[in-house]
Amino acid sequence: MPALLEERRPLMPSERRRMPGFARGAALVPLLLVSWSSAAFILSYAIAVLDGHVEPIFPYISDTGAKPPESGIFGFMINVSAFLGAITMYMKYLIIKEQNEISRFIFPCFNSLALCVGILGCIGLGIVASFQELTVPAVHDGGALVAFVSGAIYISLQTIISYRSCPQWCTPYMCHTRLFLSVMTSVAIIPMIACASLISITKIDWNPGEKDYVYHFVSAVCEWTVAFSFVMFFLTFVKDFQRATIQITTEIHEIV
Repeated sequence: MPALLEERRPLMPSERRRMPGFARGAALVPLLLVSWSSAAFILSYAIAVLDGHVEPIFPYISDTGAKPPESGIFGFMINVSAFLGAITMYMKYLIIKEQNEISRFIFPCFNSLALCVGILGCIGLGIVASFQELTVPAVHDGGALVAFVSGAIYISLQTIISYRSCPQWCTPYMCHTRLFLSVMTSVAIIPMIACASLISITKIDWNPGEKDYVYHFVSAVCEWTVAFSFVMFFLTFVKDFQRATIQITTEIHEIV
């Protein structure tokens, strides 16, 4: 049974010198999520552009994983990102739960709500990865809508929690950074959805001057903005995770 405990013993100076920052506590988990997700976006984009499947100027993220061979890479890597995201969110939930037991700053149900919304977003991301845009567009688009909206709500809830826990568990600078990222996400997600809904055709090879190209371009720019806002937001979890450790205990029960 996994357990995540707040690290209370301060590290000695010699320990700090030996241990790199990314390796302290559980910081490797959000770092892995951020690096893997960024690689998934960039790698599938590079392959799709080099193969001539999409235009290099702001295609939809899903367009970069719509055709083989990049579709297999995109599907696999995004599914792993969804799994890593769920793990990161659950660990963040446990950290907040432990902190809240020490100094009550939110209702426990608020923390549970953030976790549920975040897991819903990860499920939507898994749907995006598993159902290709050109094969089952309705399911793919539905999963993308769930992923983006749930993700935006999740980081907004986490921002509120950050301010509530400041200054004991979160610095004002980190609170303001998360607020900026959550506001930028909320502002970008509205034109992203609005413009996407105005596009009358489903295609991935767009050219300037075509019908609905402006809607596609604005929506795609906003989509990339939202996606990397999520990535940067999870990067802000590193400091929190450095103060936590993971312990796994095993209990064997004798069968009578």
